[in-house]
Amino acid sequence: MTADPSHQQQQQLAIILGPDPSQFETLISHLMSSSNEQRSQAEALFNLCKQAHPDALLLKLVHVLQASTRPESRTMSVILLRRQLTRDDSFLWPRLSASTQSTLKSTLLTCLQSESTKSMSKKLCDTVSELASAILPDNQWPELLPFMFHCVTSENSKLQESALLIFAQLAHYIGETLVPQLTTLHSVFYQCLSNAAGKSGDVRIAALGASVNFIQCLTSASDRDRFQDLLPLMMQTLTEALNGGQEATAQEALELLIELAGTEPRFLRRQLVDVVGSMLQIAEAASLEEGTRHLAIEFVITLAEARERAPGMMRKLPQFIHRLFAILMNMLLDLEDDPDWHTADTENEDAGETSNYGFGQECLDRLSISLGGNTIVPVASELFPSYLVAPEWQKHHAVHIALAQIAEGCSKVMVQNLEQVVSMVLNSFQDPHPRVRWAAINAVGQLSTDLGPNLQEKYHQRVLPALAGAMDDFQNPRVQAHAASAVLNFSENCTPDILVPYLDGIVSKLLVLLQNGKQMVQEGALTALASVADSSQEQFQKYYDAVMPYLKAILVNANDKANRMLRAKSMECISLVGMAVGKDKFRDDAKQVMEVLMSLQGSEMEADDPTASYMLQAWARLCKCLGQDFLPYMNVVMPSLLQSAQLKPDVTITSADSDAEIDEDDESIEMITVGDKRIGIKTSVLEEKATACNMLCCYADELKEGFFPWIDQVAPTLVPLLKFYFHEEVRKAAVSAMPELLRSAKLAVEKGQSQGHNESYIKQLSDYIIPALVDALHKEPEVEICASILDALNECVQHLLLQSSGPLLDENQVRCIVDEIKQVVTASSSRKQERAERAKAEDFDAEEGELLKEENEQEEELFDLVGDCLGTLIKTFKASFLPFFDELSSYITPMLGKDKTAEERRIAICIFDDIAEHCREAALKYYDTYVPFLLEACNDESSDVRQAAVYGVGLCAEYGGSVFKPLVGEALSRLDMVIRNPNSQHSDNMMAYDNAVSALGKICQFHRDSIDASQLVPAWLGCLPIKGDLIEAKVVHDQLCSMVERSDRELLGPNNQYLPKIVAVFAEVFCMKVLHNYLT
Repeated sequence: MTADPSHQQQQQLAIILGPDPSQFETLISHLMSSSNEQRSQAEALFNLCKQAHPDALLLKLVHVLQASTRPESRTMSVILLRRQLTRDDSFLWPRLSASTQSTLKSTLLTCLQSESTKSMSKKLCDTVSELASAILPDNQWPELLPFMFHCVTSENSKLQESALLIFAQLAHYIGETLVPQLTTLHSVFYQCLSNAAGKSGDVRIAALGASVNFIQCLTSASDRDRFQDLLPLMMQTLTEALNGGQEATAQEALELLIELAGTEPRFLRRQLVDVVGSMLQIAEAASLEEGTRHLAIEFVITLAEARERAPGMMRKLPQFIHRLFAILMNMLLDLEDDPDWHTADTENEDAGETSNYGFGQECLDRLSISLGGNTIVPVASELFPSYLVAPEWQKHHAVHIALAQIAEGCSKVMVQNLEQVVSMVLNSFQDPHPRVRWAAINAVGQLSTDLGPNLQEKYHQRVLPALAGAMDDFQNPRVQAHAASAVLNFSENCTPDILVPYLDGIVSKLLVLLQNGKQMVQEGALTALASVADSSQEQFQKYYDAVMPYLKAILVNANDKANRMLRAKSMECISLVGMAVGKDKFRDDAKQVMEVLMSLQGSEMEADDPTASYMLQAWARLCKCLGQDFLPYMNVVMPSLLQSAQLKPDVTITSADSDAEIDEDDESIEMITVGDKRIGIKTSVLEEKATACNMLCCYADELKEGFFPWIDQVAPTLVPLLKFYFHEEVRKAAVSAMPELLRSAKLAVEKGQSQGHNESYIKQLSDYIIPALVDALHKEPEVEICASILDALNECVQHLLLQSSGPLLDENQVRCIVDEIKQVVTASSSRKQERAERAKAEDFDAEEGELLKEENEQEEELFDLVGDCLGTLIKTFKASFLPFFDELSSYITPMLGKDKTAEERRIAICIFDDIAEHCREAALKYYDTYVPFLLEACNDESSDVRQAAVYGVGLCAEYGGSVFKPLVGEALSRLDMVIRNPNSQHSDNMMAYDNAVSALGKICQFHRDSIDASQLVPAWLGCLPIKGDLIEAKVVHDQLCSMVERSDRELLGPNNQYLPKIVAVFAEVFCMKVLHNYLT
């Protein structure tokens, strides 16, 4: 509660709210003051008025709105009214008297009727909408809808527009309240969209917005269908605005239709051919503004991207895909041969490129990702040849730019046609125009990323020599630099055995480029050297002595402002080369390099200096290379690293309809719209923060107990970042660091390096980390990060099992983890159900099925980690975990169903296997429920499920005693089917076979009295040795040793007839062991 106003303040309030209206208007003007002090005082008084006299305050605001002669005061009063009447923390409506409420409602509607200024009318509509959305559902404004219907059917176009703007907002806020008026609204929207009534452009656009919002709020497909007849009128609104030269109006219409395409694409399905045809016509119209044509394309791309709501729909229109692809290719021709490009100065990197060119690139990328290779590759294959034989260099250039853009979305199809793709690109390495050669090199770089490692494995003998040749193009330094960059892309997806034969040629060329006068070429050479070293690892030692002096010279000498990036890249290269060749080779140079880095660490740097970011990563790589020898440098590294990890996001928030501008063209700012707010985030700050968090994780991982002194600073920095929703990489790094911090603490305590701390410190740290991870898991929107959190929780639980005192995790923490696992399983099942519904869509096709399969595979990874996490808890707590398992059973048993995927069945069986193995007698009560599933799964189609099932049968045979005895016969029959399967020795089936043999051995060992041992024991011996599952092999061969030691009668057989077989098995096992030791 705010304290009661002082006597002086009460006097001020009495004057402000008194009979003289100028006093209150002065307060309003002070709220807009540029003076911070004056504005702060005014805000304090305004808040006091709100607290002490809400009725008087709002009546004063209404009076200013009605009576003031100053436009800015009227504008401010309506903005303030809206804030007080918006349902949030400052919502004043419930505190107003009935009389004030009545006055406000009637005055707002009166003002709406009499207002002549367009911007004020819009703000009044916003205020009415905010209040109505709060009180209309409770029928507290019964006169509003009749008033709006009166306005919308009047002859006054301004009132029509106002009513439609309010309908649009109400549909957005409280659409369900308007559904009973569906028939009337349909008629109203139809009339207002129809030009027959001579409606103005503003009215028709407002009607379009209201229609779009209302259609979006309808949950019933049949209700939406009743609005189908509005769609031709919506399109007519657009085309007539264009025909009348009103492109601003047309752009408004397009933006509304794009919103509809994104949220309700199926609404457009019946008239898709007409709608998409019209949009492509607009996109092709050269006479129209670029912005208009871009919006028309955006509409079609948005429809293509609306996979979740209309899977496969756009792939049914191949003729339009062909047209759209041709339009986008044509946009790539909007490129000038700017002389600045040829100078190869970094600031002229985009010289000659236009907004058309950039937009075309972006759309090709999005289109290929949304429609996939089966749709896009045939279209591209048809269009590219004519471009490649055309005389214009721009057309050759466009093909390679387009190829690079579509590679990610079309990778699966393009990999099957690699020969044509590679030949087409490499042919252009000889093109007479340097920009075409550059584009071909660019395509090689992108294809190396998107089509790797297939491209590297099959075409290294053609691609690497071509790139090496391009590095000799001294007339065109930008081409040289790009060839070096492409070597980086190629080597990132490359194994050392592919790269090594080419190293002599590549490294020598890169060293020549390092001595080139052009900074861009030197930077390209540095990144390529770094990547080549990283990919070839110790094989790079041969070149170390030739390369390192150049790198150190750049690090020391490139110290002026123009060369900052060059120096930064040299740090990156030195640290990667050091990691590749290893500590012994790098040690002496490492000391010199770190001296330079330490001197830079202490110097002042400008905000845009890349050195700081590169240095963060270089220090971490040096730590990885030097290991514990790096510890003396931690005092230098950590302060700035923590500072970067603690950076606050640079965020600008405005309302979506605010007049305040965020520069959306600024590439350093990422725009997000959340509800009715626009958020601009400075990406460079987020990237530095993410890098720093990743580096902290690296140090903890590498230094282990040596990182202990920093835990108290790092944990409070990273734990809150588990819920840093501005940037995924920050969250991922924070998640990965949690088990590393616990491991560091545990090792430090166990090795006596914890500065006097004992196990209570680990417990305190885990009490901070575990609940934070569980809470983060509950709120995490990304499935991939949910999986990472489960993985981290699993590792944390493992680290909390101490040799001296057992688990440090308490029952409440286990309860939280288990409850969250239930939520994870439920949420995952819901997502899979939603996908199953999508698969029923009328346009669903094979390509969509493939994408759906990939999404479901991500869910299976999540389930896998659920299984790992539960397995660790079961191993840790054994029988005391069973009450939790009882709760989880209703989540686990459905996963055993035939309708579930093989991976879900495997995970559920593995969970029961863990229960049987670690809870032993206490687990017997679950046999009735789970063992029938286990026996049936022994003959599952999936070899992974079979392996888990037969392993479980072995465990039940070992620990099940009399409970398992009645099941021995069926178990033997099931195991026999696995062992005798003609394909049992196939590599896919070997693990299941080995585990079945092990299970058979356990039945022979623990249930000898229930079997014909003279038949089964020799049969078991006949299956030995087992060679696939080395863990089970040890168990089985140990059992064989024990049986031989006790001269097992059935094993040796009558007259020791099986002894030669036993000796042969031991000989083979011995040879296997010698070979294994030799190989490892």
